[in-house]
Amino acid sequence: MNKKTWLLFFVLLLTVSTALFGCASDEGDDTGGEGTDGNDSEENSQDTLVFGRGGDSVGLDPITVTDGESFKVTKNVFETLIEFGREDTEINPGLATDWEVSEDGLTYTFTLQEGVTFHDGEEFNADAVVYNFERWASGTEDKFYYYKSMFGGFGDDEGHVIESVTAADDMTVEIKLKRPQAPFLKNLAMSPFGIASPKAVDEMGDEGFNENPVGTGPFKFVEWRRNDRIVLEKNEDYWQEGLPKLNQIIFRSIPENSARLNALQSNEIDLADGVNPSDAAMVEENADLQLFERPSMNVGYLGLTTTREPFDDPKVRQAMNHAIDRQAIVDAFFEGRAEVAKNAMPPVIAGYNDEIEGYEYDPEKAKQLLEEAGLGDGFEMDLWAMPVPRPYMPDGQKVAEAIQNNLADVGITAEIVNYEWATYLEKARLGEADAFLLGWTGDNGDADNFLYVLLDQDNIGSNNYTYYENQELHDLLIEAQSEVDEDTRNQLYMDAQEIIHEDAPWVPLAHSTPLMAGSSTLKDFVAHPTGSDNLMDVYFE
Repeated sequence: MNKKTWLLFFVLLLTVSTALFGCASDEGDDTGGEGTDGNDSEENSQDTLVFGRGGDSVGLDPITVTDGESFKVTKNVFETLIEFGREDTEINPGLATDWEVSEDGLTYTFTLQEGVTFHDGEEFNADAVVYNFERWASGTEDKFYYYKSMFGGFGDDEGHVIESVTAADDMTVEIKLKRPQAPFLKNLAMSPFGIASPKAVDEMGDEGFNENPVGTGPFKFVEWRRNDRIVLEKNEDYWQEGLPKLNQIIFRSIPENSARLNALQSNEIDLADGVNPSDAAMVEENADLQLFERPSMNVGYLGLTTTREPFDDPKVRQAMNHAIDRQAIVDAFFEGRAEVAKNAMPPVIAGYNDEIEGYEYDPEKAKQLLEEAGLGDGFEMDLWAMPVPRPYMPDGQKVAEAIQNNLADVGITAEIVNYEWATYLEKARLGEADAFLLGWTGDNGDADNFLYVLLDQDNIGSNNYTYYENQELHDLLIEAQSEVDEDTRNQLYMDAQEIIHEDAPWVPLAHSTPLMAGSSTLKDFVAHPTGSDNLMDVYFE
């Protein structure tokens, strides 16, 4: 073989080898599961996070929803004026770099972050903030639930705490209140109050925007396949330098806890929400996995719709509290990762009343109360069981079955009812359930976010699904909102819990420590106590 022929042969061999190597590399990328994403980096590091969760989002416009599955997504698409700390509910700068509060607590002046743009390229400024507040304040209780719950109403409503929102200049916003509101800044940091692109809302309308959200956050919305997945991608123009660290996030809906954990073990997903407490040890023993504990700031409960017979009678509601063995439920379904609840708010919240004696499991006392209510022969009722696992209740169906058995022991026949998650929430909100399993993960770490939001008469038709009302309680909660002295505030909340305990609109069940599991290569993930996790710092090793 002469030199020229040899050279041609060598080039041909090199070309074929390179092609074969390229084919092998491509094929290898495809076998890494959905949690892996090939890229052009030399180390071929993973840059897509697949987050497995128990249910789909109800909507993606944060002001229109109340469920945690929606906020898991919107937290990474939208930003708020105030942000919570990475691991707590302490307030920090967000889209507002700083703020001043007048001595009377009625005027808040916010200086905005410069150089921020919405995902559609529009500029973030004071006018955009004013637009969002005006949009929220013009809503209705069946549309913008959280706005009413946190700010007392809409427009000219008597209870509406916000008097005006104005742009003092291009990057300064002034908000005037009608009365002081102690948790006002914490309220603004909550996920529902993510700032939306005015242009996008105007062009798409509320319904269109709910399925095509546009914010300023670290990730941009790409795709939503209902009950399957939501895809977000990196915001290349994000204003915080070097963030986010991932190129893509895929939120996958996998209803069964066991199926979700199996998907994690087989590398189909990288992070799994809603791990059964019984699986915790297995996760901890697996070197390829890591277990995350979300700080406990929640309550799981059985709500009793107080406008429906026989739950319009406090004696019947008290009987329900005595009939249910809460300790057995915690032992059976939480395996040491929860404590029995006796109040409507968890012990970690300031103002918790530990002096209250919880209703003891006492079937005979329950029968006595039913007799006093004229229901000595018992009654029939519907018992709604949640169709998805939630942080405060890993398995709603099994908890419902346990409650069903307890009620049968005192002569109450409960038929378990199931609905798809969004339908479940909507029908319960409209007061169509006799009794329903539900719960709440605190949004801001304040007692107001539990007692006022969930049980005040102002919030019937929004977050008060029991339709419970008590004027004495209402007066206490409004006084507590307006009180700036923390000791006085806390005493007001303790007094409020006494009223709630006696009226018994709920059967409080448990305060849980929710569990998550992830790949051992997942770094800088922090499970936030609110349940809304900011994923911009997350990366893979």
